[in-house]
Amino acid sequence: MNNDSTEIWNYERNTKTLKKETVLGERYIKWAYHRSVSSWISDFAFRWPLTSKLYGAYLSSGFSRHKIQPAIEQLEIDESEFLEPTSSFDSFNDFFIRKLKPECRPFNQDPKVLVSPADCRILAYQRLESSTLIPVKGIKYTIDELLQQSAEEFNNGSLLVLRLCPADYHRFHFPCDGRISESRRINGVYHSVNPVVVALNVNVFCENKRQYTMIENPIFGRFAMVEVGAWGVARIVDTFKGDEPKKMDEKGYFMFGGSTIILVFQEDRLRISPDLTENSSSGYETLVKVGEEIGKIEDGC
Repeated sequence: MNNDSTEIWNYERNTKTLKKETVLGERYIKWAYHRSVSSWISDFAFRWPLTSKLYGAYLSSGFSRHKIQPAIEQLEIDESEFLEPTSSFDSFNDFFIRKLKPECRPFNQDPKVLVSPADCRILAYQRLESSTLIPVKGIKYTIDELLQQSAEEFNNGSLLVLRLCPADYHRFHFPCDGRISESRRINGVYHSVNPVVVALNVNVFCENKRQYTMIENPIFGRFAMVEVGAWGVARIVDTFKGDEPKKMDEKGYFMFGGSTIILVFQEDRLRISPDLTENSSSGYETLVKVGEEIGKIEDGC
């Protein structure tokens, strides 16, 4: 393995091997956050919403269509999974929010099994500190900050951070059946959620624009599902209508950009899959597909 500390290596669940992540715009991200770069440049690019929205508008226009095939090749995306052919996409964002053939993402229908709501890279923590600190890549945030409200109900609970990168399918789904009891949008900035940025002590999860949904399930209890926007994500789009979703119903999608979903559970309501917590304790995210098991309830959990 290369010793370059800025490289990102993930544990691939299916092959049980480490895989280096390809980052679109990696050099630009590193440059924008480099200490030698004037802070006003970083603020203009990532804290001023209009910059992100303008780029998002470009990617939703026909002028961006030429970027599709190079991205597919660079990120090694499997076109055979697409529900619609690549030629049908009129813009880069059409490609980015593509739908997949249902048979490409089967899921476990057992109500005691929690499934991944997205194609992603997961960091998992079975038990949070009593002060509800979120340990992400050595940086700590509070769930109170994340939700902008008192989160005492999640003291000593479990947490999963699911990071989506541009190579991933960017629609997200409900991880189990449930009833929606609360939803809220929180305004913020547009930092990249790339681990290179997180490692620089940028408080991306509590500063970025985000939304959360409180979901109640008879097995997993009341939990929070938080969608965090990132640079280039002009919108987090909700597609689900109603308040009683079923497992794997589509909840929404992210427009262009790396994005994150955070799941927060109350104490003793979820036993996270052991490979996820083991890899996380070793400092690696785990590559997971939507619909794959990420946890379950067990007797004595």
